[in-house]
Amino acid sequence: MIEHHVRVHPSADRLPREEQLAWKLAAVATGTGEPEPASVEMAVNRVIDNASVAIASLLRRPVAVARSQALAHHGTPGARVFGSLTRVSPEWAAWANGTAVRELDFHDTYLAADYSHPGDNIPPLLAVAQHTGRTGADLLRGIVAAYEVHVALVRGICLHAHRIDHVAHLSAATACGLGALLRLPTDTVYQAVQQAVHTTTATRQSRKGEISSWKAFAPAFAGKAAIEAVDRAMRGETSPSPIYEGEDGFLAWMLDGPQSDYTVLLPGAGEPRHAILDTYTKEHSAEYQAQAVIDLARRLREKPGPLEKVRSVVLHTSHHTHHVIGSGANDPQKYDPTASRETLDHSIPYILAVALEDGGWHHERSYAPERASRPGTVTLWRKITTVEDPQWTRRYHDPDPERRAFGGRVVITLDDGSVVEDELAVADAHPAGARPFDRPAYERKFRTLTERIVTRTDQDRFLSAAAGITELKAAGLDELFPAVDFQAVRDLDGTLPKGLF
Repeated sequence: MIEHHVRVHPSADRLPREEQLAWKLAAVATGTGEPEPASVEMAVNRVIDNASVAIASLLRRPVAVARSQALAHHGTPGARVFGSLTRVSPEWAAWANGTAVRELDFHDTYLAADYSHPGDNIPPLLAVAQHTGRTGADLLRGIVAAYEVHVALVRGICLHAHRIDHVAHLSAATACGLGALLRLPTDTVYQAVQQAVHTTTATRQSRKGEISSWKAFAPAFAGKAAIEAVDRAMRGETSPSPIYEGEDGFLAWMLDGPQSDYTVLLPGAGEPRHAILDTYTKEHSAEYQAQAVIDLARRLREKPGPLEKVRSVVLHTSHHTHHVIGSGANDPQKYDPTASRETLDHSIPYILAVALEDGGWHHERSYAPERASRPGTVTLWRKITTVEDPQWTRRYHDPDPERRAFGGRVVITLDDGSVVEDELAVADAHPAGARPFDRPAYERKFRTLTERIVTRTDQDRFLSAAAGITELKAAGLDELFPAVDFQAVRDLDGTLPKGLF
């Protein structure tokens, strides 16, 4: 790996484009060859994972809205949308499918200096692959390249510290993945990366306080913007440059300011693209930092006795968990029984309360309004707080993946003063966890989430197509969209208020 130091340059420097981060990212993409078997295997897992959570969300309102918007934009050849046989323009397919994948907060993650859901790259890549007649092998090359760039940016440049939403890294990665997929020239990808970053930099208010359905739309917007940026760049248009290093650019005004100095590690020429292997998926439909806490709650609920005898529950955890989804966020909405699903998904006190009571987590039942307003749950919920523990903060950022941890220690104090406590460093499904996700686990997740939505025969057909994706011709990419009850989808879409399209 090669260290690239990224800092702000005045316009008078005329920083050569080959020395700019956007060019170096583009070069990683255009230099991506055929992926190695381990990376291919993981990319297939994530295609399965995305389809699982997208299908499970088909009848949810934000997904229906995105789908209805997309279906107004027919395209030729176009791309498929989950839940429909209609082909639409690829940027709109990316919009609809990206929203479906993100809605349940249930697909893959990577946490480092910043955080990300690299699987959000797949919907726009799949849409463009379909529209342009690319093969399954082309799609996999694009996925592996996008993950490589996405992970590198998340490792090297923290957005959260400046309250910038993480989709700014996503759009750059998607533009690079599209460049690898289409085998575009480095100069074209370079321009697309800059345009994508410029148009998708937004604040983190979308994940603060009363969290709205935009949380699901945000990565889909980034994917749509990346496709449009690539289209413009392919037509010869240029972009704000240098987008990262410019004196009025991303680093200078959105991040650490004129003194910004970041190090981004990228593979050199000929090095394999393995970053996808460092990412991990979710067993539970909740913010990733809640994964280990849910698993820990399953252990703890057998220890303390009746939960009504609990005086207090304190989660000792990392700075990020405490300040983003814990009581350190100072968001009263995180304790509000009438809060939106999106808000509850970012409330570790709520998640821990329900997991302690139920001994598990369900992507729908655990968020139901009647579940959130249950009196006993509310009482327990409001006894739960979080504190930052420097040990857990250090482990969250540990450069060694064997020591890196995203969990915490739960201390339960009972009314009689006795204390029950336990800790868990990583989720059971994490690569270093008790039950790391493997291909059978991804397949079980798919079958569970698509039960009663996709027939067993169509489940088998999809899983076979995904497993053989390297051999799929252009027409075969349709097999990555399992057949569902299209009439139920159409009936729901017909009840939505009308918009412009």
